[in-house]
Amino acid sequence: MSARGVALVGGTTIPWGVRSATWPELAQEIGAALFRAVPELRTEDVDSLFLGAAEPERFAFQSHVAPLAAEQMGLRPTRILQRTELACASGQSAIRSAYAAIAAGLSDVAVAVGIEKMNLPSMAEANTAMGCALDRPWDGPHGATAPPFFAMVAQRHMLEYGTTEEQMAAVSEKNHRFANTNPHAHFHEKKFPRDKLLRLPMVAPPLRLGDCSSMTDGAAAVVLAGEEFVRRYTDTPVWVRGTGQYSDFHNLANAGSLTDWVGLKHASREALGRAKIAPKDLDFAEVHDCFTISEIIEYESIGLCPPGEGGKFATDGRAEIGGDLVVNPRGGLLGCGHPLGATGIGQAVEVYQQCAHRVPAERQVPDPEWALVHNLSGSANVHSVMVYQGGGTA
Repeated sequence: MSARGVALVGGTTIPWGVRSATWPELAQEIGAALFRAVPELRTEDVDSLFLGAAEPERFAFQSHVAPLAAEQMGLRPTRILQRTELACASGQSAIRSAYAAIAAGLSDVAVAVGIEKMNLPSMAEANTAMGCALDRPWDGPHGATAPPFFAMVAQRHMLEYGTTEEQMAAVSEKNHRFANTNPHAHFHEKKFPRDKLLRLPMVAPPLRLGDCSSMTDGAAAVVLAGEEFVRRYTDTPVWVRGTGQYSDFHNLANAGSLTDWVGLKHASREALGRAKIAPKDLDFAEVHDCFTISEIIEYESIGLCPPGEGGKFATDGRAEIGGDLVVNPRGGLLGCGHPLGATGIGQAVEVYQQCAHRVPAERQVPDPEWALVHNLSGSANVHSVMVYQGGGTA
């Protein structure tokens, strides 16, 4: 017996950035925004809530956040209420869980929401919290937080393939330019031409400030429905066609190659295989550009170009509108910011809105059908991938 069809039927984000709102207030705000974005949805329709939240215990000093989010959003889940935590992939994990529950018949209409409040009065405290995503007792004493780790990745890619700072800056320039079309992006109003990016302060050589995604407060939500409920809410459903995930280490001593992301190769191959398509069939992708070098390696690992050619893929404009396929049209993590639990869901919102032709013309992908969403988490040791198809039927 084949699994039940599941589709995204709507979704939205709220403004991301340095927000004065508390964690519960972000939940209230995204709840109100979701019901405005999907006007046919009623609170009693939603039988399940899946919450992506990475570190509310440390950032907001609040645990047991799934029922808190449900209450603040005006929901009373009658089937499944669940929080998912997978660091930077917490949001996509919520969508994957909602998809699995609906496909299995355990839920009919579910909301997947991601909420993260990251900006604290003390930046030292916030950075300490971020360090918990890695193997803290072993890697922590060596200072292996995200910027130093991805700096090592960049150094190694430069050594092996001749990748340059200019190529990394091309990724940042593209994503910030897309973010200028996205009013909910953290850096919506800021311009970052390539020459400016190459003059920004160094964070962890060779990574400059513009090579790194930001600590961001924000929330996003999507509605998923079983195939027989889809047309209640939209005429432009976006179907989940494939999903894949892979984890191959945690402690950095077991990382192996820093530039050959085996986990992403496996996860994307599985997701694309389930969808019965190849990388060349994709129209656009939302990938996890936590750092510019990440997007370059993701081009290579997903199969958009051969190993070592990711930098050239960026500078040749192959990830732009009019190129091979559009990558990160909403602005990516670099332009939108990276509120951990909300990021994967914000990417899914972009997929839905692109396929429904509800984004500004400057970033609208021509005739979008197939989309891939990727999140990494930790030290690029876990990779999660989903493939979506706009239009059609289950």
